[in-house]
Amino acid sequence: MIRVLPASARTALPWKNGGGVTREIAAWPEGAGMADFGWRVSLAEVAADGPFSAFPDVDRTLTVVEGAGMDLTVDGERRLVDTRYEPRDFRGDVPTDCVLLDGPVVNLNVMWRRGAGPTAPTVAVVRGRLRLGADVLVVALDGTAEVAGVTLRPYDAVQLGGEAAVLHAHGLSAVIGIGGLDLPADAPLA
Repeated sequence: MIRVLPASARTALPWKNGGGVTREIAAWPEGAGMADFGWRVSLAEVAADGPFSAFPDVDRTLTVVEGAGMDLTVDGERRLVDTRYEPRDFRGDVPTDCVLLDGPVVNLNVMWRRGAGPTAPTVAVVRGRLRLGADVLVVALDGTAEVAGVTLRPYDAVQLGGEAAVLHAHGLSAVIGIGGLDLPADAPLA
């Protein structure tokens, strides 16, 4: 199964706490809402300082893809997130406050409910050619990418289920392993 998820088809929805907007790329089970997803991948626009929404029993991986970054306080611990394309893990059910470093940012946000699957999703940002296994989601971040004959432009995505494919990232792409991710040791990570 190959499912193409074009950026142009996404609708901006308000955050759970109303502090920003998000554009869902994919979720499981399909059609799940914010209260019942097993995993969810989205692009979140952060335009102002403030708290993140709390998600009970959810873990997150956040990757800054646009902007200078954020100074986060996660459960009382400061975390400077000022490098683009570097996935950062944190719990989604603890208080998290954000101070923008220099204007708005866009984050690739991967969330998964603890216990919803056999393993947590894995997020890697890669460039170049890479053989992919089944059950992955690829999001073009910077430049274009080609996967299984599909050309992706920035923020377009393709979901692969049940079959392997080769990724040709002409820039940077996020590879999200839905049931984990086993990248080769020589994978061209960004």
